[in-house]
Amino acid sequence: MISAQVLSGATLSVGWCLYIPVLGWAAWRAPWVELVSDSRRQHLLFGTVLALFLLWLVRRDFDTGVSYHFIGMTAVTLLLDWPLALLGGLAAQMGLVLLGRQDLLAAGINGLLLIGLPVLVTEVCAVLVERAQPKNPFVYIFCSGFFPAALAALLCVFAGLGLLWLDGRFALPEWIWDFVGYLWLVIFPEAFINGVIVTALVVFCPEWLETFNRTRYLAAPWKDE
Repeated sequence: MISAQVLSGATLSVGWCLYIPVLGWAAWRAPWVELVSDSRRQHLLFGTVLALFLLWLVRRDFDTGVSYHFIGMTAVTLLLDWPLALLGGLAAQMGLVLLGRQDLLAAGINGLLLIGLPVLVTEVCAVLVERAQPKNPFVYIFCSGFFPAALAALLCVFAGLGLLWLDGRFALPEWIWDFVGYLWLVIFPEAFINGVIVTALVVFCPEWLETFNRTRYLAAPWKDE
C-alpha cells in the first residue's frame, strides 16, 4: 500500500480516473438480482469484506510512506467472481479509510494495484483453466489458486516499485536490486494463504466457489483420458 504523501497529484488523479471506470464496469456486471434474492451470497459477500478488512489491518507500515500486507484477492475472486470481488475490495478499502489506515486520495491507485491487478490475474488464470477443462480438482487448486496468488503478488511489487520510480518523489534505496532476493518472502506466503483457503473451500464447501465446476471436478473420474 502506498501513501498519498509519496505520490504526485497527477498520479493520484490518474489512479482515480482509471479506478472509477473499473468499479463502474464491475457494478454493471455484478449479479444484483441473484445477490438480493440469495441470502447465502449476501453472507459470503459480507463475510469476505470483513475478512479482507481484518487481513489488511495486519500490516507493516514504514516511515517512508509505504506499507506491506497480504492481499488475499485471489481467493476472494474465486469465491465471489470478479465483479463482486472488485466491489468487495472497495468496501474493505473504505473501511480502512474510515479508520484512517489508508489515504482517500491514494485509494484509487492502491485499488488498481492491490485489488484490480490481482483480480485481473486471477480471472485470466481461471478462464484459461476453464478452457482446458481439467477433471482433476488439484489442477484448479494450483492453477487457479496458488499460482495466480504468487503471480499477482509479484506483479503488485514490481508495479508499485515501478510507479514510485516513475513518479520520482520516492527516494528508492541504492540496494533496491538486492530486494529481488527477498521476493520469495512476499510471493510464497501470499500463494500459501490463498492456496490453503481455496483448498479448504474445494474440500468442504465447493458450492461457495463461483468459478468451480462441481459437475466436472467432483463427478468425473480423476484420470486422463
